[in-house]
Amino acid sequence: MLLDGDEISAVRFDALMYGIELACLVGKKYSKARSDLVKRVNGIAGVANIPEIRAKTELIQKILHTDYLESAGINEFEHIREELRDLMKYIPDISKRYDTNFTDDIMSTEWHDSELENDELKNYKAKAEYYVRRHQDNIAIAKLRTNKPLSGTDVKALESILWSEVGTREEYEKEYGEEPLGEFVRSIVGLDMNAAKEAFSEYLDSANLDSRQIYFVNQIVEYIVHNGIMKDLSVLQESPFTDRGSVVDVFTDLNVWMGIKKVIEQINANAAA
Repeated sequence: MLLDGDEISAVRFDALMYGIELACLVGKKYSKARSDLVKRVNGIAGVANIPEIRAKTELIQKILHTDYLESAGINEFEHIREELRDLMKYIPDISKRYDTNFTDDIMSTEWHDSELENDELKNYKAKAEYYVRRHQDNIAIAKLRTNKPLSGTDVKALESILWSEVGTREEYEKEYGEEPLGEFVRSIVGLDMNAAKEAFSEYLDSANLDSRQIYFVNQIVEYIVHNGIMKDLSVLQESPFTDRGSVVDVFTDLNVWMGIKKVIEQINANAAA
């Protein structure tokens, strides 16, 4: 289904508000999104001669001139979304187009390969990923795949493999920065499906969860099985997670969501070596 411009502006506002609501659920401020919200509300306030906007003056003024957003919770943000989404189409489009025509002469052409794309680093990345895939029976790697916490000995073993056998610590850090070794390995091998289902069994087997909630949890399981961890919860604002409703719509009981979030954090923690 194709959306017209008015619908697109409303849907984009929905996405912004769902992001803020999700941040509330996980105890974050999401300052950038809140700043974007204020800019959009300022935008509609600037065309207050429109009757639909005048009807929402009280809410608009509360957002712009009080501490309403600072003390707002999920219910308040959802109220903002519902009340203002259809007004987003009135925000003036101030974008400008500039056409340029450069006629400068090209004096010389030189090609410089990026230092980070040299063969040495490519070789290290290929060797590291190849080793991990080929040695999934290694005790430490097997623990990461099956969601078992690592011991100090396991961490030392990974350091020996990735910082001595495959290459050097310097090569690893040039390619992967400060990414923990466990997270790197987990991103390669993923998480065993049975281990993932066991971690979420309280929710997958619960008679108290409805079909939408079970669907949502199953999508989390699929994601973690494929990616190994879920550190960026903003992915929950996208399809397929939102195909049957946003996290705010699906989990009206905050305690249920916080329990699921705790399982995700534990899975992440078991890879943070």
